[in-house]
Amino acid sequence: MEVHLVDGTYELFRHFHALPRAQDSNGQEVAAVRGVLGSILGMIQSGATHIGVATDHVIESFRNELWSGYKTGDGIEPDLLSQFFLLEEAVTALGITVWPMVEYEADDALAAAAAEAAEDRRVERVFLCTPDKDLAQCVRDTRIVQLDRRRSIVRDEKGVVAKFGVSPVSIPDYLALVGDAADGYPGLPGWGAKSTAAVLSRFRTYRSHSEESAQMGRDSCGSIQRRLRGLWRGRLQDGRSRTGTLGIRRGQIVKFRHHACEPHDSQVVPVLPPSQPLFGRLTPNRQALGFAATC
Repeated sequence: MEVHLVDGTYELFRHFHALPRAQDSNGQEVAAVRGVLGSILGMIQSGATHIGVATDHVIESFRNELWSGYKTGDGIEPDLLSQFFLLEEAVTALGITVWPMVEYEADDALAAAAAEAAEDRRVERVFLCTPDKDLAQCVRDTRIVQLDRRRSIVRDEKGVVAKFGVSPVSIPDYLALVGDAADGYPGLPGWGAKSTAAVLSRFRTYRSHSEESAQMGRDSCGSIQRRLRGLWRGRLQDGRSRTGTLGIRRGQIVKFRHHACEPHDSQVVPVLPPSQPLFGRLTPNRQALGFAATC
């Protein structure tokens, strides 16, 4: 079987900005939720059988304590913000497992779920359905891949290297150096994509670079080490914490799993129940959202 893990918050933003406004009978904006549900139903009709959706129940997370400029809910349009909870209710009504994140982010749920699913022998492949650069660190060979559904691009481990110039394990350090405007933090001065990829393609992480350069004592390595030594202890290390998800931190997955599954059972991905027989659970919200009774 194949498992599809969807970033519900990303999908909500995408459909909010792509679709014309539409309100239910009470005047609440529902177009984005309608779009996400239609997209998920399209996945099911195309053959997806095991789907999980992670959402940011609130935008703020523990990463806001690590970086004062990290993304917040400030500036989000009220018509979009009002659909956050409605999305979770509607997707749950479809019979699909939803992980609404509060302390953590949707990315963390996707990362932990991907790691869990990949360990299940029944699972052939795990699709992380998001183009988010952070999640590239979770890609493993061809078993855990990223799927950009809007562009119909599947990116395995070789694809990550082709796009970023570094392997998945180097992505936290890569983003810590070059920054990520989408998450609200800048890169380090003088570190562009090419220079960062050149260093990390050889050393994988700055920690390994520091260790090897100390052993080799080469001038070229030493100059880079001197340049980064102070940064690593401060801003670069904070950057890894901001960009890193729990998917590559094996010791933390169990702790996260219990948090993520409340009020569900003790597994993040049991595997998820087949979705096809569950169309009938759409409740009265299906009419309000504009879905026909036969969907």
